[in-house]
Amino acid sequence: MDTYQRILGIDPGEKRIGLAMSDPLGITAQGLPTLQVSSPADAVEQISRVAREADVKSLVVGLPLNMDGSEGEQAKRAHFLGSQLEELLGLPVIFRDERLTSRQAELVLLEADMRREKRKKNIDRLAAQIILQSYLDEEGDWK
Repeated sequence: MDTYQRILGIDPGEKRIGLAMSDPLGITAQGLPTLQVSSPADAVEQISRVAREADVKSLVVGLPLNMDGSEGEQAKRAHFLGSQLEELLGLPVIFRDERLTSRQAELVLLEADMRREKRKKNIDRLAAQIILQSYLDEEGDWK
């Protein structure tokens, strides 16, 4: 990687969207505050604002596939969100299989002995962090 660049990780949801940002070297993912959204257009607007402020160079969007690998309604919404962001920001969008990331995030928070209310507030952010970190780890293998 010749230049430093930040990557924004997104765990899409209808009401809450988890976000994570890579460090400039693309090694680690840090969680950002979870977005509360009222519509797909609101989601695109809020994510775009974060992406522009951080000068990100690409987006990694979690793709909620069914357990058999097929795409359902949630995956279609994720593709729509990604296409809207790609069009608006002109940035590449990479989709990542996010099956079980929310469950993985919940287990981490349970292990940390976090109370239910606090887990609910942190689960989307941690899921976005897991999605982005898995992408960074995979991409780092060939650097």
